[in-house]
Amino acid sequence: MHHAEAERLLPALLSAARLAGQAIMDIYANGQHDTQLKDDHSPVTAADLAAHGVLVAALAGLLPDCPVVSEEDRDSQRYRQATGRFWLIDPLDGTKEFLARNGEFTVNIALIEQGRSALGVVYAPAIGGLYWGGPGLGAWREQGETAQVIQVASDSHCRVVASKSHLNAETQAFIDRLGEVELVQAGSSLKLCRVAEGAADIYPRLAPTCEWDTAAAQAVLEGAGGVVLDELGQPLRYGKPDVLNPGFIATRCAALLPA
Repeated sequence: MHHAEAERLLPALLSAARLAGQAIMDIYANGQHDTQLKDDHSPVTAADLAAHGVLVAALAGLLPDCPVVSEEDRDSQRYRQATGRFWLIDPLDGTKEFLARNGEFTVNIALIEQGRSALGVVYAPAIGGLYWGGPGLGAWREQGETAQVIQVASDSHCRVVASKSHLNAETQAFIDRLGEVELVQAGSSLKLCRVAEGAADIYPRLAPTCEWDTAAAQAVLEGAGGVVLDELGQPLRYGKPDVLNPGFIATRCAALLPA
């Protein structure tokens, strides 16, 4: 993606993320979440659906012939392709965090180009964190009204960010292989953002995720100088035949991975 195109798109994307975040917070504030279970038994709330509606309306027409693929629209998934472009959104990533009322849920917007996440926006409305960036574009974080460039850490410290909801035995075994580490916990796509902003060094995820869970934050992390690698050491890709991601490691530096 060219810088000029990213600069043209970003004001609309940041505005869309904020509007979706406000729609979520309006429902979060009243405490009435009207939770249902989808076919895969994952929870969906009125906030998921409200944010979905905001994002679909905001993204329509931003790019010619660029469909929107959303977690909350099964029919849209036919547009997930390994070639071409599509928007990939998770209107409310971290529904379990939303229901637990811990604030660590996000709005995720990614632009996928030729199977790679080219531009991403991650917004955590309850804690006021807004992240954006992409490979070759750089990465930024806005906290309050101040935006600053973010980069992965450059020291040799080993801080491992782990899921609050999905720390399975395989992931724990990987962490144990790293030796002495400091654990940093976070929810939703904020885990990758913690690595991007230098607050953590590595995030192993060897349990299932879906493409919309990771795409936006992967773009931010890669823009900040990090990598997201699958179990074969290749960059995590999108538009795969299966919407499930393989296990992956997000890190500031591939050299941190154990042999």
